[in-house]
Amino acid sequence: MNRTLIGVAIASALLLTTGCSQEQSTQVNTPQVAVEAVEVAETDISAQSALEQEARVQLKTLLSMMDQARAKNIDVAREETIVWFSEQFLKFANWDEANPKAIEMAFGYERYYAADKVELAAELPDFERQKVIDILTKGIDVLGQELRGEIKRRPVNKVDWQGTKASDNMFISNGKPIFPYDYFSKTVGQPLTNTDIYNDHLGALYHGGENLYPVDHDRAINSFLLKEDGTFDQDLMKELTDIPDTNVGFLYFWIMGIPEWVEKQEPEVRKGRSLFTGFDIDNPLVRDVWGKIIRETGELTKGKKVTELGFVLANEPHWFAEKGHWTANFEEMTSISSYTVNNFRSWLDNKYAGNLNALNKNWGTSFTSFDKVEIEIPIDPELLGQPIWYDWSRYNMDRSTNWFTFMQNELHSVNADAATHIKVMPRMFMYDSRSGGIDTEALAELTTMVGHDAKAFGSENIRPGKSSEWIEKYAYSWGLVAMFHDFMESVAPDKININSESHFLSSGQWRDLDTRTSYVRSVYWLATLLGMDANMGWFWARDPDGSPEDRLEGELDFFDPGLGGAYAGSNNMQPHVTNEVTQVMYDLNSFSEEIIELREQKRPLRLFYSETTAINTEDYMTKGSKLYEELFFEGFPLGFVTKNIIEKQDNSSWEAVIVYNNPNVTDAEFAALQSYLNAGGTVIVDAKSLLLNEYSQKRAAKLKAGKGKLITLEASADLAKIKKIALAEVADQMPDVAITEDNGEAFKATTWRTVKQSDGSYLVNILNFGRNTAKLNLTLRNGKSATITDLMTSNTLSSTFELESEGVLLLEVKPQ
Repeated sequence: MNRTLIGVAIASALLLTTGCSQEQSTQVNTPQVAVEAVEVAETDISAQSALEQEARVQLKTLLSMMDQARAKNIDVAREETIVWFSEQFLKFANWDEANPKAIEMAFGYERYYAADKVELAAELPDFERQKVIDILTKGIDVLGQELRGEIKRRPVNKVDWQGTKASDNMFISNGKPIFPYDYFSKTVGQPLTNTDIYNDHLGALYHGGENLYPVDHDRAINSFLLKEDGTFDQDLMKELTDIPDTNVGFLYFWIMGIPEWVEKQEPEVRKGRSLFTGFDIDNPLVRDVWGKIIRETGELTKGKKVTELGFVLANEPHWFAEKGHWTANFEEMTSISSYTVNNFRSWLDNKYAGNLNALNKNWGTSFTSFDKVEIEIPIDPELLGQPIWYDWSRYNMDRSTNWFTFMQNELHSVNADAATHIKVMPRMFMYDSRSGGIDTEALAELTTMVGHDAKAFGSENIRPGKSSEWIEKYAYSWGLVAMFHDFMESVAPDKININSESHFLSSGQWRDLDTRTSYVRSVYWLATLLGMDANMGWFWARDPDGSPEDRLEGELDFFDPGLGGAYAGSNNMQPHVTNEVTQVMYDLNSFSEEIIELREQKRPLRLFYSETTAINTEDYMTKGSKLYEELFFEGFPLGFVTKNIIEKQDNSSWEAVIVYNNPNVTDAEFAALQSYLNAGGTVIVDAKSLLLNEYSQKRAAKLKAGKGKLITLEASADLAKIKKIALAEVADQMPDVAITEDNGEAFKATTWRTVKQSDGSYLVNILNFGRNTAKLNLTLRNGKSATITDLMTSNTLSSTFELESEGVLLLEVKPQ
């Protein structure tokens, strides 16, 4: 698809004439205005390519229509963005055309494109020009509809980049909720005041040191700020202190490198390093160095706008410690320090309450004391499910949580109000492996904001042997976004949720040169609906003249080879994608209050999650996601519970808990479920769950109903049976608005959310993840008729209507 559609798009474009644009423009403008626009274009751009000429004509048409709209007090912020991106990408296309070798190199660094790099580089400029024509054509069409009174759009609610403030669980701009947006790693080397980079179109969050894989002395809060004599490098510190206190933004603690003077004092300091953490987090000198850096930078930035979106404590942390893992290529956890070993021994002593015999029985060892315990790291994955695997995996999680607790405590010791989050990779929760040392729940509980870099796949995986099973049913991998966000929002419902590197547009595993704008709209809408408060997309790497930013020019040799190939096929080559990101964020921010209402609903049905089973089994999330998918399309939000959620949150915020595929739970987890039942809760448990403890030893105790309701499923119960029983338990919590779907398939692919308004009407959001257009029928459960209004266009819909694949609707439903 990537290799062929670019050629098809260009070939189609060459068939276009300026007459097409003139014909479209006469729908609103007088013929005279349209002719004048063409004549001006012809005199100004005679030396330009046919496609650029076409785009320039379209630009003049749209600009003329915008003048008409302003005269009628119609908001044209959306069109201003279309114009800006059109101008930018026409410039970019000319740069790409003038520098074919540079573009060939860019394609060559991504192995998926490398074989066709010459052809792709030659086609790219006209591909970009054609996509500019496409967004202009659509812009002319939509604005024309509004000028003719066929639709009425809500004016854009822009982000106040100077005055946006963080509240408890959302950002506020001009008295309303707001969803800030930007791009990760804005072109390095450009000043933070450059409006070609920081503006409403690309986003204008100040980036205080979020650089991609920087070398030692880059502009980040890093280990090199502190010198051996205990003083700070003031030249490096200026990169932080010279940030203008104008726009809101965020700061990174970049913990990848370590100075040579530290390594000389502590030869073990790089043992136990990981891909993006370049040192041993258990090392006392490291903690001394970083404690000083955190306190100093926390003091210097106290109250600054650049920290309004918080401090990111780490970039994609993980410590995979199993043999054969891909991270070993980057020397991740290929050995551990004496500090880590000794801390593990102390952890074991505490875990086993000093009972060495119990440890030796579990491990099949004969250690004479806890001080003599040894373990081979990286650990053999053949040990998965055995006590030694559990103990190490659980400790690896606890030690990383301890490191981030240390970082946050140091920051809060000098700046108690500093917001924090961690760029947690969703794979740490969504994938089956648990050897990476990240407890997603614990870190979401720890930090003041929830942080991550959630991704989706807009098309099939480009890496050989990687699964794209979802494509058999859906237009894109919505589940990666939905399940992760529902878990994080269940753990931390009252915290701001920040995606500091959203891989919705491309990643190392997928990209598509002709990405669908419908996908872009749907995935950003879904993530925001389910909790995302701010996002920084991957990634913006164009300098204002169109060239790739400095680090992506010339011969590339990055520590992480993924960066070199990231430019090819990214949104930096796709005007339609980059424009659509801003357009959907404009719409989300224009309806921010409605989105928040839809988001902040009771989650009546909860899925029990146990890190204990996840550590001990090889398919926990694979199985769990199947049940989640089965329940997702019923019109209400799903949630999760854990031991901590049961113990710390109001249990009345859900009606029932499903315990599915949880054979291994600790006694504390079991006790939490029993306490929920004792208090009157409802638990649905399958025949295989709760039978074993963390060491796969049989549990004698059985759940008892107490004051609650206990439903024990027979061993033969499949997902359909579990779903039927679960829905019966929350029948009185089902939404008042019901939607039936005919999408030509035997499964559902359309989801909806409903909120009743104070005037008796309903706010309804509908998303179609299916590959086909869905025929939908909307009814009220009480049988009353209703009028339905599309809030995006102000047009009326009948009760039966169609929603295209990846379509998004926001409706007002008024009972009659």
